[in-house]
Amino acid sequence: MIASIILPSTSTTPLKCARLARTQRFNRLRRPPWHCSHSLYPLVSPKRRADKSVLGFYPPNHEQTKSFHESQTSIAPQQPPYTIDLPAYEPPTTGFMSYLPSSWIPYAELARLDKPAGTYYLFFPCLFSTLMAASYTHAPPLAVLETSALFFTGALIMRGAGCTINDLWDRNLDPHVARTRLRPISRRAVTPFQALTFTGFQLLAGLGLLLQFPTSCLYYGIPSLLLVAKYPLAKRITHYPQFVLGLAFSWGAFMGFPALGVDLLSDPTAMKAVAALYTSCISWTVLYDMIYAHMDIRDDAKVGIKSIALRHENETKAVLSGLAVVQTGLLATAGVLLDASPVFLMGSCGSAAASLGLMIWKVRLKKVSSCWWWFKYGAWFTGGGISTGLLAEFLVQNDGTENKLKVPPSAWRELVLDF
Repeated sequence: MIASIILPSTSTTPLKCARLARTQRFNRLRRPPWHCSHSLYPLVSPKRRADKSVLGFYPPNHEQTKSFHESQTSIAPQQPPYTIDLPAYEPPTTGFMSYLPSSWIPYAELARLDKPAGTYYLFFPCLFSTLMAASYTHAPPLAVLETSALFFTGALIMRGAGCTINDLWDRNLDPHVARTRLRPISRRAVTPFQALTFTGFQLLAGLGLLLQFPTSCLYYGIPSLLLVAKYPLAKRITHYPQFVLGLAFSWGAFMGFPALGVDLLSDPTAMKAVAALYTSCISWTVLYDMIYAHMDIRDDAKVGIKSIALRHENETKAVLSGLAVVQTGLLATAGVLLDASPVFLMGSCGSAAASLGLMIWKVRLKKVSSCWWWFKYGAWFTGGGISTGLLAEFLVQNDGTENKLKVPPSAWRELVLDF
């Protein structure tokens, strides 16, 4: 009786093992891909529920597996968002650049001829220095106009050279930044060798223009080239590359006085005034370029570019306010040292304080379009206001009424110290 009970169970064991092995081999062939969710097979028969208790998963039906693979192959592979969200390059269709030959356009874009705001920022320190020197020396208006025109041409050339040098340094980084990915070298419209050759011609043109000034200007102008070349490197090693940019962009503060015949080395008063003006322009450069850096703050963090905007992202407006105070105060100091009239204090210093305060208050640092608008037009608001005050000061000094308006130097110094 014991044998009759045991024998049936022992006789069926090999059969059960064979069925289980056959089922496992069959389901391994029909097992869905690793990324296939079993929620795709909601309808489960009782038999498949039994299979699940043995196998640990629901084996899919043939029709369900076939429809799954067809749905996967019908989906086109997703393109990276870099090419989907951002537009492709389009040649300029408006402005003077639309009339240039197509082969010239990449070089014009290298020199940023389509974005002249940087040229204005480079020109204004030269103009400030020229107008200050004109009031100091009572230079004739025609000489002031000719000198200013030469400085503007030089700013146009040297700013283009600086931008080309910057693009050569950043040729491996610009393709990864949304705003710079379509620059000529990044999109391979210009090779690095062609850009380097173009830089050589720009520097030769700048040297030819510099030779039009008095010889002393040559000694003051050439050192600025070292600063232009070091700015792109500074973005890789320090969070304050804007300070290096300020050293380069503000160098024109040294040029106006020797251009009008003032020897800074033999005139301590003029040298002190120029030093104050130069430092004031550095503060202004750091201020507006900090706003400019906020346009690329996310991309800069990804590719490893450093900036003062990244370093002080949470207290940007406090830093901007401090820079505005320093810029206005040093500008007033330059006027005190040159014994300027109240016209300069109200016109230049007052307009600088008002325009910078308005910019800091209104700019929306999280919005790229707002940062660009204030960077673009801030050159005219602040630089234009300071230049207008200096021009009024020059006219007052030249029409013989300066003695009526001029405050004694001691009173100026007491006013500054009291402030």
